[in-house]
Amino acid sequence: MSIQIYILCKLIEGNNYPYKLKKEVSQLSSFNILGHFSESKLYYHFESLLKQGLIEPVEVVKEEKRPDKQMYAITEKGREKLPKKIYALFEKRDSLTDYFFGLYLLKYVDRSRIVRILESKLDILKLNIEKLKFAHECLQFDDEGRRLSEITTDFFMDKFNNEIVAIQRIIEMLKQEIK
Repeated sequence: MSIQIYILCKLIEGNNYPYKLKKEVSQLSSFNILGHFSESKLYYHFESLLKQGLIEPVEVVKEEKRPDKQMYAITEKGREKLPKKIYALFEKRDSLTDYFFGLYLLKYVDRSRIVRILESKLDILKLNIEKLKFAHECLQFDDEGRRLSEITTDFFMDKFNNEIVAIQRIIEMLKQEIK
């Protein structure tokens, strides 16, 4: 989904062609912002967006001694669908790592709605902490099992707490910008 969102965002900025985006996405992919990326995936997603009517071919650019470049543009339907895809990215994912790419695309969405989505994610994280505490307290372990449980519980507690702090900071920042 992230690759399709990326393509739509680039096309909303102006007409573009797959090879140019491939070069840009390969740089982002090395940071795993868009997930596992390959050239074939990019072309697959271009085809998928084309079939959905979200993009359309607009012109072929011909250059001497170079392959033709099929330029694409975002359609009106694509402009309408882009925010929905960004919201779905936040709604369907459960980790700040998963939201990373979406945070750079907030100019295409209603920030108040993103705040509400992130606040609901905070509630889930806090519930996960309570479940983790409960499981750790209820389970019976021998000495080795108890030590291993403490290590893993500490790991997940730190992970959840760090994520809560980061999401709270993002929410506060977004709320400041909304005012």
